[in-house]
Amino acid sequence: MVNGKKGYAKHPETLRWIGHGWALRMRHQLLAAEMSLRNFTDRTPVALSANEGTWPEAYIDEPRQQFIILADKHKDKEQGRIPLPENAQQLWRQHKYSVMARDVNLYRQIGQQVATMPATQDFSALATMLAELLRVPPAVGGMRNALQHMWGYVSHMSAARQDIETWSLTKLFKEMQRGVLASKEPYLMASTALSELQVWIENG
Repeated sequence: MVNGKKGYAKHPETLRWIGHGWALRMRHQLLAAEMSLRNFTDRTPVALSANEGTWPEAYIDEPRQQFIILADKHKDKEQGRIPLPENAQQLWRQHKYSVMARDVNLYRQIGQQVATMPATQDFSALATMLAELLRVPPAVGGMRNALQHMWGYVSHMSAARQDIETWSLTKLFKEMQRGVLASKEPYLMASTALSELQVWIENG
C-alpha cells in the first residue's frame, strides 16, 4: 500500500484497508501484542494514521466464515492459543473480559443471552458483534475493572502483596499476564484480553 508493491498489494483483503491507515496500524499492533505474548519480536512496525477512529466497514469473509475457513485450513493441526470456537459459549468465554473492559452492562447482557443459546445454534451474529466491539477503545476504568477480575485467577502466585489499587494499569496488566503464562491458567490462556488490552493501554 505504501510503496506500491505488486502481489498482495492488489489483493481484496489489502485493498479494503486503503484509507484506513490508523485502523491498519492498530490491527498490526494487536498482532504484535499477540506475537510478544508468544515471545516473537515485531520488526515491521506500521506508522500510518489516516482516518483515526474509523475501520473498514466491509469484510471479504464475515468473522464466522473466517472461523470455518481456518478450521478447514488447519484441520488435523494443533490449535493456536485461542482455539477456533465450536459454539457461542466458547466464543463468549474467549471474549468476555475484552467486552467487560468496554461495557459492563453489555457484558452482562451478552452473557445472559449466550447462556440460553443451544450449543448447536449458529453464532454468526455474535462473532461479528464481538469482532467489531473489540475495535472500540476501552476506557481506563473499564480496563482496570476487567484486569482486576482476571488478576483474581492468579493473584495467589504473586509475591507482590500491596493493594493493587495503587498499581498502574501497565503493572496490573503485566503482573496478570505473567501469572497467567506461568500457571497456564486454562480459562485466561484462551482470552483475547490477555494480549489485546496491552495495545489500548499503550495507546491510552
